[in-house]
Amino acid sequence: MDFILKTNQLTKQYKLQKAVDNVSVSIERGSIYGLIGRNGAGKTTFLKMIGGLATPTSGDIELMGCHLSDGTIHNAYEKLGALIEQPGIYKNMTAFENCRLKALCCGVFSEDYVKGKLAMAGLENVGNKTVGNFSLGMKQRLGIAMATIGEPEMLILDEPINGLDPQGIIEVRDIIHRINTEQKITILISSHILEELSKLATHYGIIHNGRLIEQLSHNELLEKCTSRLEILTDNAKKTAKVLKNFGCHYSVVDDRMVFVNDRLDKSAAINKALVNAGIEVESLYRHNQSLEEYFISLISRA
Repeated sequence: MDFILKTNQLTKQYKLQKAVDNVSVSIERGSIYGLIGRNGAGKTTFLKMIGGLATPTSGDIELMGCHLSDGTIHNAYEKLGALIEQPGIYKNMTAFENCRLKALCCGVFSEDYVKGKLAMAGLENVGNKTVGNFSLGMKQRLGIAMATIGEPEMLILDEPINGLDPQGIIEVRDIIHRINTEQKITILISSHILEELSKLATHYGIIHNGRLIEQLSHNELLEKCTSRLEILTDNAKKTAKVLKNFGCHYSVVDDRMVFVNDRLDKSAAINKALVNAGIEVESLYRHNQSLEEYFISLISRA
């Protein structure tokens, strides 16, 4: 398996607090790796260490075959794009001027190349409008476009959808997806919104209080989101007796509601058994746990 990034017990400590605590991740080349965690969980600090903007207290980083421990990691930075916290843009300049300046710094002199990056971000028609008059979504799209200048092999995005309206979220999500699929760029993206990240990511790392508490693929995450039958009747105690005879694992929520955690494919038979027992079934439906609910339950256990 081809990993573009590996960290080994990466740690960043500020006095007595460990902002990042022995985090070891492995990110496959070509993937979209979502780093999910609450605000203050350590996501931005972790990304800064990967991007060379913060020095780890301990641990090692292997980025594109180059290591922090032997000093060769600097060779990988020219193939790394990053948008961490706020886009580094000049508000009194246009989108074209900002992108062209970044391109010149990367040794790229073609104006058509710059125009192509603006078109990729949906900013080809903004004309001479200065960036200071852009919406938040437009600024984020410009920041992403600038981060891809120089054709990096990997892109780091820190909360790129934070604060955006629904339309802005859709636009940024579409750009990120196209960068990954069309330009074959590996993306490491952080967010505290799992439901939104799930529409993009192929793999996840869940971080809490600086520690990585779970690392899994998108399919593995979907499998872990449990389902249950929620049955509302006129008598939960009588319902529980029928479910026990039926061989179900269940939990009584209150005097009317019962949750069934298995045999979900037998909902019709369960309903029939309840009715035959003289129990009035007001509703019986299958509840699928959302990704956000799974994340919250995981954090609570941690």
